[in-house]
Amino acid sequence: MKDGIPDRDALGRLEREAQEAVAAAGDVEALEKARVVFLGRKQGRLTAALRSIGALPSDQRPVMGNLINEVKVRLEALFDAKQEALSGSGADPEPYPGDPTLPGRRAWEGGRHILHRVVRDAKEIFVRMGYSIAEGPDVELDYYNFEALNFPPDHPSRDTQDTFYVNRDILLRTQTSPVQVRYMERHAPPLRIISPGRVYRNESPDPSHAAEFYQIEGLFVDRDVSLADLRSDVSWFVRQFFGPGAQVRFRPHFFPFTEPSAEVDMTCFACSGEGCPICKKTGWLEIMGAGMVHPNVFRYAGYDPESVTGFAFGMGIERIAMLKYGIDDIRRFLTDDIRFLRQFWNEQWAGVSE
Repeated sequence: MKDGIPDRDALGRLEREAQEAVAAAGDVEALEKARVVFLGRKQGRLTAALRSIGALPSDQRPVMGNLINEVKVRLEALFDAKQEALSGSGADPEPYPGDPTLPGRRAWEGGRHILHRVVRDAKEIFVRMGYSIAEGPDVELDYYNFEALNFPPDHPSRDTQDTFYVNRDILLRTQTSPVQVRYMERHAPPLRIISPGRVYRNESPDPSHAAEFYQIEGLFVDRDVSLADLRSDVSWFVRQFFGPGAQVRFRPHFFPFTEPSAEVDMTCFACSGEGCPICKKTGWLEIMGAGMVHPNVFRYAGYDPESVTGFAFGMGIERIAMLKYGIDDIRRFLTDDIRFLRQFWNEQWAGVSE
């Protein structure tokens, strides 16, 4: 610095002197004194150099100003690092006010909803049997929900008191069977699928009915598929889901989309078929509807009913959950009562205190 005017050599010497001062500072107080000498706002040496650049020719001022600012940035970082090092080497911090060897508190955990568990378990059983999973839209065309499933135009389920319509041709699906028709339109046989999903019906909620609920339906199409194949698959599922002692029976019934059709019952879980109030003394509980796919459904899907046969079945997820776990009211599934939901999280809540 010549005559108080900064130059490159002078800045280099100033930076080295500042580095030496920082290295020599043995405590925070000494470091602060060195900071004031070199970086002080009023009388710091670097501040003085910055103020003196006004005496330089105008074309040299920007260059020297940038050099001084670069040195300032480096020195500030140097002082801050030394400050942090000196602060860390002081007295030991206050001891932790507790015993760090004690086990931590277990975090509050949730669990899979009972309906999701039942859907998962049912899917796993059917996948092991060779079924694939197919899905479709909740908002469906009347064509797929009714017409392509062989429902006549005057069928009661097509009335507004049973079905939620968006407009004349669009509705909230009342079953997952439309997925089967859509799947057949895009795939040639053989095929074996299940279609789980939410369905909607214009019902007044009570202990056994809900306006929205889950279904899982199955479809198997190939050559020479028979009722014996249907009974075999349904029986296998029932034993896998409800236990090896569960037995099934088929009762004649009517569905527009299957012929012949049947209601499927299983032995009452409460009395093992002896008869009790739950099964109304019959020893049996209804679990699903099933039957051989109607030829008209094949025609709508573009299949030749003379070349293929198949069966279909469908069950309500809430119903089989109620039967398996002894739940008396379907409306409980839609409540947020943690006492009810927590009953099905036992494996996750074991050992957790209130």
